[in-house]
Amino acid sequence: MPDSSYQSLPDHVTMPLLTLVTRQSLDQDYAYVAERRAAGEEEPASRRGVVALVVVLLGFGVLVSTAAAQTSRNAQVDETSRSSLVREITDKRDLLTRQQDRIAALQADVTEGLAADKEAADAEGQATQRLNGVKARTGYAPVRGSGVRIVVDDAPGTDAATVRDSDLALLVDALWGVGAEAVSVNNQRLTVLSAIRNANVAIHVNGRPLAPPYVVEAIGDPLTLQAKLADSARGQRFLALVGGLKFGFDISNEDDLELPAATLPALRYASADTSVDNGAATKEDAP
Repeated sequence: MPDSSYQSLPDHVTMPLLTLVTRQSLDQDYAYVAERRAAGEEEPASRRGVVALVVVLLGFGVLVSTAAAQTSRNAQVDETSRSSLVREITDKRDLLTRQQDRIAALQADVTEGLAADKEAADAEGQATQRLNGVKARTGYAPVRGSGVRIVVDDAPGTDAATVRDSDLALLVDALWGVGAEAVSVNNQRLTVLSAIRNANVAIHVNGRPLAPPYVVEAIGDPLTLQAKLADSARGQRFLALVGGLKFGFDISNEDDLELPAATLPALRYASADTSVDNGAATKEDAP
């Protein structure tokens, strides 16, 4: 059995301090409230203030909770927006890289095209130069240079001898033989297709009738052309005709002769052979 002396001790001696303080505080509060109610008095303002404070704290807590939820939701939205922005930036960078690669490829194509164009232009220039040279040698391009001018005319008098096509052909053949590079008769340029023919009483060159006097111009070395013409067999034969038939004759060196181009004839039966590389030099064209 418990000691009777222990049971007789007061509560503030035997009871734990925390339990004693709580009980006494609650008992005093209950007693105070009971007395107030018995006396018909209202609850003190301090109690109402506590209730109001609790309500305020509850409202504040609700606001804090709402703000926290809104912040969390905004954080999710911001994270989504940031991810979307990063993805868009990455896509734009990839697009920019592809465009830069395409620009570089196009620049390379342009550079290659310019190089090819320059190569083609150089080839065209060489071909044009070669064509002009061929035309000049064949008579289908105008030429200019020093040479000799020979004027041949019919013999004076009513029954005098007249210059015939064979006489002019002999003179022209003599000039070609001594190194003339281009020859014309009365401004008609001679080519490999040219013909000097009599038709009735007129001499025709390149199909055109000519009238005396006949002016033969030949481009070549003026220092040697006359001498070589006089020393050649054909030249001596022509000079013998001039002396025997009393043709009018005059020869002079010229520093500047201009010979026109012959008219290029239309080909009726021949056509270009596309299987042959016309740009390649042949033995006949080689200097």
